[in-house]
Amino acid sequence: MLVLGAGELGMAMLRSLSHRAAQVPGISIAALLRQSTIDSRDPAKQKDIAELRSLGIELVAGDLAEQSEESLAAVFERFHTVISCTGFVGGSGVQRKLARAALKAGVERYFPWQFGVDYDVIGRGSPQNLFDEQLDVRDLLRSQDQTEWVIVSTGMFTSFLFEPSFGVVDLERNTVNALGSWDNGVTVTTADDIGALTAAIVFTEPRIVDQIVYIAGDTITYRQLADAVDALLDLNVHRTEWSVPELKRELAADPDNSIKKYRAVFAEGKGVAWDKSQTFNAQSGIAARGLEDWMRANLLASESVALPDAGHR
Repeated sequence: MLVLGAGELGMAMLRSLSHRAAQVPGISIAALLRQSTIDSRDPAKQKDIAELRSLGIELVAGDLAEQSEESLAAVFERFHTVISCTGFVGGSGVQRKLARAALKAGVERYFPWQFGVDYDVIGRGSPQNLFDEQLDVRDLLRSQDQTEWVIVSTGMFTSFLFEPSFGVVDLERNTVNALGSWDNGVTVTTADDIGALTAAIVFTEPRIVDQIVYIAGDTITYRQLADAVDALLDLNVHRTEWSVPELKRELAADPDNSIKKYRAVFAEGKGVAWDKSQTFNAQSGIAARGLEDWMRANLLASESVALPDAGHR
């Protein structure tokens, strides 16, 4: 199996896959990374590389953005399963190129980078233009029957709700901003759980084939989010509703701003939330970290978050 990328999700995926693979004879795991990452002197990258080697993961040098479709296909063809954990950092066209390379290589099974929202429900022409490319990838995979595919829909990464630049939970200003409406829902899952649940999906028998699989750590409304912030952090946050027209005006004035694109998409409230009880993890009896558990682990115990009126960081 080959995992593309070793960022936050890639590392979680590789840890979980290696744990599962250790229990199944004949399965080996590899990670495709830039040569500059493999050789990096950066302490954080060196730590990740050392961990991957300790797990027995083969390091394969490659550059998903720079290599051609044909060159990537030549790399992919020795693997029966390819799992893309690259995100959108490569820019426009990379996801289509990776899917075409996987098909050209004749891999048995491909998990594209679709670890997010339900692009089918959102549809084409959304405020986030990169989502149209995700639909192109789905069309490509559905149009053929040689390579099995599995799409894992995860919702938003839980940590992104608290990303200062995203602006939904703004602890510096003691504010929670609702995208579109306080009653809008959003599904969230941690990177660790996405890795663990995807690994479970990979090894599930009978095999999951040509399906979209939904997972969730939690599904909440923005009102529930604000209530949880108040209760767990002992706050009384200011609550502001950012309307869809307002967010679209902001995007129109700054059309290349990716954060404003995401805000507008989530504010529209389509394809960004689903019933947790209907997910793979709930139906399989696999525990996943909910919002409040994540907050306890990452906000209450973290010295990196400055709470209002706190005298330290």
